[in-house]
Amino acid sequence: MALTKEQLVNAHRAIGVIDSGVGGLTVVKEISRNLPHESIIYFGDTARMPYGPRSYQEVRGFVFQMIEFLRHQEIKMLVVACNSATAAGLSYYQEACDLPVLGVIEPGVRAALSHSSSGHIGVIGTTGTINSSEYEKALRRQNGDLHIASKACPLFVLLVENNLVETPEARQVAHEYLDPLVRENIDALILGCTHYPLMSELIKEVVGPSVKLINSAKEIAAEIGGILKRDKTANPLSYEKPRYRFFVSGNPSSFEEVGSKLLSRKIKAYQVTLPSTS
Repeated sequence: MALTKEQLVNAHRAIGVIDSGVGGLTVVKEISRNLPHESIIYFGDTARMPYGPRSYQEVRGFVFQMIEFLRHQEIKMLVVACNSATAAGLSYYQEACDLPVLGVIEPGVRAALSHSSSGHIGVIGTTGTINSSEYEKALRRQNGDLHIASKACPLFVLLVENNLVETPEARQVAHEYLDPLVRENIDALILGCTHYPLMSELIKEVVGPSVKLINSAKEIAAEIGGILKRDKTANPLSYEKPRYRFFVSGNPSSFEEVGSKLLSRKIKAYQVTLPSTS
C-alpha cells in the first residue's frame, strides 16, 4: 500500500531521545542497531544531572523544556530514556504531547518477568527512581508474589559521567551496592537507569553469571519498532542515510568522549542553554 503524503513526511522525521546525561545513548545504540534507517535527535541535560536526588516537580520542569526544544526539531516520537524522569511523570509528558511518548520502566519490567524463573528480582536505580517504587509497583501489577530487592546506586551515574568505570573505586562501590542484592538470591537484575548498562561488565562481575542483567534500552528499541510499524511512520527509504544530532545543556567535551566510545563513532554535540526553572 502506498504511503499518504502525511505518512511519508512523518516517516522522514526523527525519533527524539532525552536523558539527564550520557546514559540515554545506550538507548540510541539499540535503536540504531534495530532500526538502522531511522534518524535520531538526542538531548542530554548534562548541566543539571543527576536527576535522581531532585524533586519530581523539578525533573518534570526540566523534561518539558527538552520536549519544547525537540518539538522544533521535527520528531515523530519521544523516548524518555531516563528512569528518574519516567518515574517523575511519564503520564504528564504523554498528555502534553501529540505524538507517542515512551518511558523505560514498563519494557524493563516485562523483560525481567520473562527472564526470572525464581521470582526473585533485583532493581537498581537512582535515589529518585527507587524512592518512587515505580518498578516495584509495575512488577507487582503483573505478579503479586514476587520477591523484589531494590537498591539506590547514585554514585554509578557519576562514575559513568566522569569516565571512572574502570577504576578500583568503582569496583568497591559496586560491591557495596550489589552484594546485599546477591544475598537475596535474585536471578534477574533490572538496570533501572540508562547509565548502568555502561557499567554492565563490572556489574556482571559482582553479581555473577547466574543473574540476568535486564537492559531496558534493548527492550524499548523493540517497542519503538512496533509503534513505527503500527503507525506507518517508519522510514521506508532504506537507501537514505539517517541523521544523528546530539544536543547537551552543559559542556559537550565529556559527553562527546564517552558517547564516541559507546557508539563506536565520533560524535559532535552542540550546547544549548535552557532557561532556569527557578
